[in-house]
Amino acid sequence: MIGSAVELWRYPASSFGGERQATLSVGEDGAAGDRLFGLVEEATGEPARPDREARWHKVPLVRARLSEAGTLEIALPGAGWMPAPSAESDAALSAFMGFSVALRPFGPDAAPGFAGPLTEPRYRKAPLHVLTTASLARLKALHPAAVPDPRRFRPSVLVEMDAVDGHFPETEWIGRRIAIGEVELTISEPCRRCAFTIIAQDGFDHDAEILRTLVRNNGHNIGVYCTVDRPGRIETGDRARLL
Repeated sequence: MIGSAVELWRYPASSFGGERQATLSVGEDGAAGDRLFGLVEEATGEPARPDREARWHKVPLVRARLSEAGTLEIALPGAGWMPAPSAESDAALSAFMGFSVALRPFGPDAAPGFAGPLTEPRYRKAPLHVLTTASLARLKALHPAAVPDPRRFRPSVLVEMDAVDGHFPETEWIGRRIAIGEVELTISEPCRRCAFTIIAQDGFDHDAEILRTLVRNNGHNIGVYCTVDRPGRIETGDRARLL
């Protein structure tokens, strides 16, 4: 045993704020409801790149969730939830961003009846992303002024475990298998970090030293990518164990 699943997340819209879950239904392709939509510049179709361009830095401030019916809803800071994608949601997002943008599904199944153009997923390295609180504690020890909020790193599963002095422990598990609840995973590779990790979100500020610390001390990495060997359910509190 290494710990337990303390937070579960899915991200219905890429780069938007995620949706915390009590249970994740995990298939071979990842968590149900994860990364179904993407934001693009309307004129060019260019996908949002908060990691590369400052004009996209406000995207993570917009929250996204799936309704009980499975449809997308978004909420701008200080505003209520609205259905999306629609002309109204695109207009609200464009006003918030300061240039014309549009939400588009990655595939026809994400938004049945949607008549507009689709877009391609910008980035999806692996089905599931696992991060431990031990690695967040190691980051904090190296950069005491940091706010190592899990939302900076967008895990599917945050595993609570005791800190390991001098280590980002899951980076050392590459090639091993892990079980969390009903689900069995193979840890395929470390999660190489980009500048998304330094962007301000609700509750914490811009911090370039976050990424510099990971570059200097863990080869650019924190967290691990996993492939799914046995699909199933993960519930908050489920035990995590290396196999």
